[in-house]
Amino acid sequence: MFGLPAGELAMLAALIVAGGALTGLLAGLFGVGGGGVMVPVLYEIFRVMGVSEDVRIQLCVGTSLAIIVPTSMRSFAAHRARGRLPTEILRAWIPTVVAGVLIGGLIAAVAPAEIFEGAFVFIAIVIGAKFLFARDSWRLGTQLPGRVAMAIYGLIIGLYSALMGVGGGSVGTAILTLYGQPIHAAVGISAGVGLVISTVGTASFILAGLLHQDLLPPFSLGFVSLLGVLLMAPISAFVAPYGARLAHALPRRKLEIAFGIFLWLVAVRFIASLVSHG
Repeated sequence: MFGLPAGELAMLAALIVAGGALTGLLAGLFGVGGGGVMVPVLYEIFRVMGVSEDVRIQLCVGTSLAIIVPTSMRSFAAHRARGRLPTEILRAWIPTVVAGVLIGGLIAAVAPAEIFEGAFVFIAIVIGAKFLFARDSWRLGTQLPGRVAMAIYGLIIGLYSALMGVGGGSVGTAILTLYGQPIHAAVGISAGVGLVISTVGTASFILAGLLHQDLLPPFSLGFVSLLGVLLMAPISAFVAPYGARLAHALPRRKLEIAFGIFLWLVAVRFIASLVSHG
C-alpha cells in the first residue's frame, strides 16, 4: 500500500474516511454494524493493494467485524441511554448467536472466496428488499416466539453475520419488528447483538486466517487488517452516536429506501466479480 502513487493513496484515504463515517451513521441509525457498507469499501481498498483474491473477501469480512466492535459498543450505549431496552431478548439470543458466528469462522478457514461472495450477494438482495418494500404493518406475530424459535433465529443471525462481515443488526431488527417489538427497542437490542457478534467474530477470523498468513498483506493478524481497523474504527465509532440521535429525530422511510438501493448496487458489484471468476 505504501508503494502506491500519492493520488491513489489520497483516494484510499478518502474511501476509508467516507466508509468509516457512513458505517458509524448506519450503526446508530438502523442498529446495524455497517458491514454492508464496509465490506465493499474494504474490498476495493484491498484490490488496489493487490491482496490475493483467494483471501481478499475473508480479509474484508474479518476486518469489518473488528471495526464493528467499538462502533457497536457506542451505538448500544447511546440507545440504552435513551430508554430502557428489553435486554432479556439479548440474553436469550447470545448462546446461539455465538454458535452461529463460530460456525462461520470455521467456514472461513476452509471455504473458497466464492462462498463468501455468493453469501454476500444473496443476503444483500434479501435485506435490501426488506428495506425497500417492507411495511410496518407486516407481522409474523404480536409477541416474540418461544425459546426454540428464538434460538434458531439467533443461530441464523450469527452465521449470517460471520459470512457477511456485519453485526447482524438488519436481520435482528427485522425479526423483532415483525414480532411487534417497537422499532427503537429493536434497533437498540440489535446494536447489543452486534457487539457480541463482532467480538466473537473477530477472534474466530483471526484464528481462521492464521492458516493463510503467507497470502495476507503486512499488518494483518489472521483475517483482520490492523491497518484497516486503526484507520476506520475511530471514525465510525465517533459518528455512531449521531446516527442514534438521527434515529430518534428523522423520518426513517427515505433512509431505508436509500440503504436498500445501496445494498442492491453492492450485490450487482459482487455478482460481476463472481462472473469474472467463472
